[in-house]
Amino acid sequence: MASLGVGGLGEFLREQRRQARLSLRQLAEAAGVSNPYLSQIERGLRKPSAEILQQIAKGLQISAETLYVRAGILDERVQEAAEEHRPAGVREAVLADPGLSEPQKQALLQIYESFRKENP
Repeated sequence: MASLGVGGLGEFLREQRRQARLSLRQLAEAAGVSNPYLSQIERGLRKPSAEILQQIAKGLQISAETLYVRAGILDERVQEAAEEHRPAGVREAVLADPGLSEPQKQALLQIYESFRKENP
């Protein structure tokens, strides 16, 4: 099977899994995906959907957005932010922070957007 050009994502996932001291089987169980499928993702043979990435992120206890960036899913958002003259770094930093829960991230982003709307 040929690589799909997602090796960087796979390598990142493998490193995150190892840092979390999880076996492939443990992460697959925590993420609700099969062990062989997760192995194929790590080896760059499969390109997971955003939903699968979210499940894996939950199993690793990291931000799903971090994986979206690695998988190239957030490229459009970064481009849109640049077109709106809004610093993409703020949004990306909040979304990538593993110390914040998803509701906290959304609350911070809503506050940030409300401040941006107040100032032309």
